[in-house]
Amino acid sequence: ILTNKHVVSLEGADYIVYTNDGKKLQGKVLAVDPVNDIAVLKVDFSGDLARVALGDSSGLEIGQSVIAIGNALGEFRNTVSVGVISGLRRSVVALGGAGDSEVLQELVQTDAAINPGNSGGPLLNLNGEVVAINTAMARGAENIGFAIPIDKPKKAMESLKQHGRVVYPFLGVRYTVITKELAETQKLSRNSGVLVVGPEGASAVIPGSPAEKAGIKERDIIVSINGSALDEEHSLASVIQERTIGDEVVLKIVRDGKEFEVKAKLEERRE
Repeated sequence: ILTNKHVVSLEGADYIVYTNDGKKLQGKVLAVDPVNDIAVLKVDFSGDLARVALGDSSGLEIGQSVIAIGNALGEFRNTVSVGVISGLRRSVVALGGAGDSEVLQELVQTDAAINPGNSGGPLLNLNGEVVAINTAMARGAENIGFAIPIDKPKKAMESLKQHGRVVYPFLGVRYTVITKELAETQKLSRNSGVLVVGPEGASAVIPGSPAEKAGIKERDIIVSINGSALDEEHSLASVIQERTIGDEVVLKIVRDGKEFEVKAKLEERRE
């Protein structure tokens, strides 16, 4: 069973899965995704549970009709809302119930109503295929919800089958995407790419990481990876996630106005 990581984030808790006909099934968390808000559960059941088809999120278009299903407010079971895809490749900072936060990237934005309790439910196309997993809503706004495109959970499931856990390649830098405004205020030599910089009190280059081994330093600008330019539409995280652990990547770096290339061998990301 696919759901959100934040739905099953309470350590030591027991999780019960309820079927539509009232059965209670003991759920076991098999794996959580270290990058995305995704978790995989398992239930033991001798009967036949209905399965929903997983679609393809790579061809989603703005204006496409979608249907959200979930347990709205934790009270109204099987609530269905309809709308359209109103945005693609959104990045948001999601706040959990415990006050923790997580940056989620490349989300689908929809005006199909998503409320607390919808998390982990499907966002369907008109063929009944899951194209995304409902994950967050914008507080203080009307009809702005976000869902994880289904190609990411599908990849997590394949990783679980192959490795027994969800694995991702890891470079090891904290960064901010360079915009024209940031380039002007920071007096940067480039107005695209990513600036290697960490939040206050955190290292921009993670010690022992492939990035550190490659010689990347704080305030470096990473322009491209293997020739793929980095910008607001193509994030460093998404480009790295397309690679495989053990791959060697070539990064074009700008430091003090000088451009050069470094090579880094990707390792497995750990929590």
